[in-house]
Amino acid sequence: MPVLLIEAVEALNIDADGVYMDATFGRGGHAGAILEKLSAGGRLICLDRDPQAYAHALERFGADARVAVFLAPFSGLAECAERVQPGLRLDGILFDLGVSSPQLDDAERGFSFMQDGPLDMRMGGRHGPSAADVVNAAPADQLVRIFREFGEERFALRIARAIVTDRKSAPFLRTLQLAGLIARVCPTREHHKHPATRVFQALRIYVNDELGELETALGAALARLEPRGRLAVISFHSLEDRIVKQFMRRHSLADPVYAGLPHVPEHARPLLKLVGKPIVPAQLEMDRNPRARSARLRIAERLDRDRAA
Repeated sequence: MPVLLIEAVEALNIDADGVYMDATFGRGGHAGAILEKLSAGGRLICLDRDPQAYAHALERFGADARVAVFLAPFSGLAECAERVQPGLRLDGILFDLGVSSPQLDDAERGFSFMQDGPLDMRMGGRHGPSAADVVNAAPADQLVRIFREFGEERFALRIARAIVTDRKSAPFLRTLQLAGLIARVCPTREHHKHPATRVFQALRIYVNDELGELETALGAALARLEPRGRLAVISFHSLEDRIVKQFMRRHSLADPVYAGLPHVPEHARPLLKLVGKPIVPAQLEMDRNPRARSARLRIAERLDRDRAA
């Protein structure tokens, strides 16, 4: 189920003849809803770094002349837009961050601590180190930093020490193997939350450089938006949301150096206008789709700097 489907599509303020990007295709729920609002002259660019999602996008929309599909992380959105048309500007860009339900539900991807599978977690196929590589090779202090910084795990030190001790006798290769260790060494549990939740989140974010990807992608999106174009971002945890919030706020304010002056030079004027308050799912959606419960949608609109004095 695509999260905040109606709200996200409304956030883009779609022009039927406009050019839009779904930078996190997943299984195409949002993309399909955007396409329904486009005319024969509209365009939709779909990106996903996951080969399975890319294959699904080609199967579902590959025959539609309005759609261009790319196997790419969203940090590469500018290059993808350039391949569609040099200098192409976009009327709206949507990000639906984090891991998708098909990734979670496939035990072989290694994202879930509820099913046994290889400890992998790589979104882009088999490129780069896996979660198992990190868990089995990183020194204790690095594991502590990963768990604290990307998972906000309060028992990071205890978990890291236990991993380093246990991996001497047998490497961590399976998801339930790691989840079982975490459950064993954590002294308390959060209500309705598995004790491995934060560590698995931290490893996934680290392995896929999700926060670095997001920061790069937001800058690229801003540079590619047309004036009055919309940036809509759905986040699922505080680390992502903080980056999105700070980025939108920073670019919605003029350079404070010029505060109080009668004229603000063009380079110091804001580039974005915040649109409304953050949107969260209605209770009905959370009841139907529990994975939506932590979602938050933020929206901003690209300003024409000539008018942003």
